[in-house]
Amino acid sequence: MSEFESKLKAAEQLARKGSLSRRDFMQLAIATGIAIPAASSMFSKAQAAEPKKGGTLRIGMEGGSASDSLDPTTYSDSVMIASSLCIMNNLVEFDADGNPTGELFETWDVQPGAQDWVFNVRQGIKFSNGKTLDADDVIYSINLHRGDKTKSPAKGNLEQIAELKALSPTQVSIVLKSGNADFPAILGDYHIVIVPKDFTDWEMPIGTGAYTLESFEPGVRLVFKNRGDYWKPGRGNFDSVEILNIQDPAARTAALQSGQVDAVNRLDARTVDVLMKDPNLAVVRTKGTGNRFCFVSRVTMDPFTNKDLRLALKWGIDREKIIKQVYNGYATPGNDHTLDPLNPYYNTQMPQRTYDPDKAAFHFKKAGLAPGTKIELQTSEGAWGSAVDCAQIYQESIKAAGVDLTVNKVSADGYWDNVWLKVPFCAVYWGRRLTADVYFTEVFGSDSSWNDSDWRVPEFDALVKEARVELDDSKRKEIYFKCQEMIADDGGQICFAITDYLDGYSPKVQGVKPHARYDLDDNRLAEKAWFA
Repeated sequence: MSEFESKLKAAEQLARKGSLSRRDFMQLAIATGIAIPAASSMFSKAQAAEPKKGGTLRIGMEGGSASDSLDPTTYSDSVMIASSLCIMNNLVEFDADGNPTGELFETWDVQPGAQDWVFNVRQGIKFSNGKTLDADDVIYSINLHRGDKTKSPAKGNLEQIAELKALSPTQVSIVLKSGNADFPAILGDYHIVIVPKDFTDWEMPIGTGAYTLESFEPGVRLVFKNRGDYWKPGRGNFDSVEILNIQDPAARTAALQSGQVDAVNRLDARTVDVLMKDPNLAVVRTKGTGNRFCFVSRVTMDPFTNKDLRLALKWGIDREKIIKQVYNGYATPGNDHTLDPLNPYYNTQMPQRTYDPDKAAFHFKKAGLAPGTKIELQTSEGAWGSAVDCAQIYQESIKAAGVDLTVNKVSADGYWDNVWLKVPFCAVYWGRRLTADVYFTEVFGSDSSWNDSDWRVPEFDALVKEARVELDDSKRKEIYFKCQEMIADDGGQICFAITDYLDGYSPKVQGVKPHARYDLDDNRLAEKAWFA
């Protein structure tokens, strides 16, 4: 070991103890020939061994508005989700790979058929007002999202409950109308936060989370104070937390660079390469878990009733070119079925569909369409911000297959009312869903009003229902693999890109990990992180 290497090893040990400044560590590491980004990463990892208490975490976020409320039946974007999880807990949370794990429900048992469930309430947990959590609080909180009067987006997923009752102060029985092996994940919906029975004061929520609310100015900022007795070891480390609503990505980045905030979500993919070279910043990338960008044909409308035409359109799109030119490489190619590679049921055996104009030309010719047939694709910034750019690259790439694709840019106003579900071929994006079952049921199920390809196949529906009640994970995976093959081979969806989550941090923020569900460590940064 060289003298420099010995000094670097000693420096890492000092950094772990907090006895060496970032500046001194960087100078020593660079002197050994280590690149700046690698040296920065080494320092961060060295200091990340043990959580530390103290400090004020300031987060700059997109995803808030002047109409925001801490009423959990109203949450629609990241600011309220992250804020609610400062104050309250869910029944179920998710590990970094997206698998459901116990939170206020510690454990659960299910009978064969996945219809009868018993959930065990974690014992000894206290709300910020001193009340001890029990089954009645859980039932009240779930029922906020059930019934005719609720406006909660979680209502649809909870309509499957046939019976909900307390077996004891620490046990809850839930009987479903039909089996669903994914039901614990459904209870991990971010809307379902737990409050005391009969609680209604959403201006000052009471919860079991690490912090209490100090102030709230909708669309501007929220301030939280550590309650001092959080029940999760190693979590809830900051003295206080501030969440600032900063909608403009350039303004968020500037706030991070200037030190006005310690963390931001949704970095601009076009500028993130520059930020990655800055030794005073850290970028956390979660690959392919964001929005699913698609061009969707309705298979019941001519000429898209022809399977070979649909295959021609899938082989004729240059996914990699779109990802490189539009998303600066910060997206993952979709494989025409909406599941992302981090989903535990993603079909790893199915080859990734790539750009192949020869195959596209073969299928276009096999479709028997007259020479010169024009295919119209309707798109708009109303679909998503870069939809028109993606369509224009698609138009260029499929031309090599002899397909004349006309890109019709339509008004953003009313796009989802006047174009989506109505025209034969258009741009669509799908956000992340809780489970594979929700994707397949909502996007491709015969009974779904949002089935935008109008691809309705009884065999597929039967497979989805079979998987829903299957408790053997290997058998379930086998069924879901088949479902993905059916959609990709026969359906009308061209899912060409799944965006990455890109978060930015000050290097002093420790304990941050990519998460398979959402950005900012599943919107739990304030709970999980700490300062070096």
